[in-house]
Amino acid sequence: MRVGAILRGMRKPLKFTSILALCGVLLTPSASAQSAQDIIARVDAAQKAAKDISFRLSGSASLESSAQKIDLTVKSIPAQNIARLQFNAPDALADNIVVADKNEIRQYLFLTNQVTVTSTKKAADGAGFGGLDFTQLSNAASLLSQYNVKLLSTTGAAGKRLFQLEAMPKSGNTTDKTRVFITEAGWRPTRIQIVSSAGKSLADLNVSNYKVNSGLSVSGLKKLPQDAEIVRQ
Repeated sequence: MRVGAILRGMRKPLKFTSILALCGVLLTPSASAQSAQDIIARVDAAQKAAKDISFRLSGSASLESSAQKIDLTVKSIPAQNIARLQFNAPDALADNIVVADKNEIRQYLFLTNQVTVTSTKKAADGAGFGGLDFTQLSNAASLLSQYNVKLLSTTGAAGKRLFQLEAMPKSGNTTDKTRVFITEAGWRPTRIQIVSSAGKSLADLNVSNYKVNSGLSVSGLKKLPQDAEIVRQ
């Protein structure tokens, strides 16, 4: 089964829309932040200054009405508008890879040893993104311009504060809320939650192995098995 088809079959919060929204916030370095806009501006500045960004996103989420393990790595080179997602879990997506640049999306399907190639716009429209650019994984300010974001809470002492942001799509297509926790110590995310309008937890994911400027290359991010069959959509 294709990655896009699997994700479109999941509960709405975990379509690529939500994954990208999460990753867009994640791909983040103190002055005192007073609002959600201040925090987003600092995240955006850090992203623009970084040569490359990578992290692991893991936890659990409700997929097709049952709780499942989620585990993937995200790698990005912001200046080159390229991002790579590699799945470890759930089982249906294990070892699948998504590579996105400003022109196209390449999805490597482990079970069939195929690479499906789709234009970025077509892939976004087909997944219900309304034209959302997959390469905005590393551009939080641009991605979050499509969301209403507010600062829910601030805890901890100065220099070590934890900010909780809440984002909802301006489109109004869903009432589910995405909450992102960002620590002031390094201005990096630590946790993401998706909560339904009824207050039910739909996803609870932790950010780990967060790295900036680790020497990622464009060729490395784009690398896929050479013997895979190419399927253009």
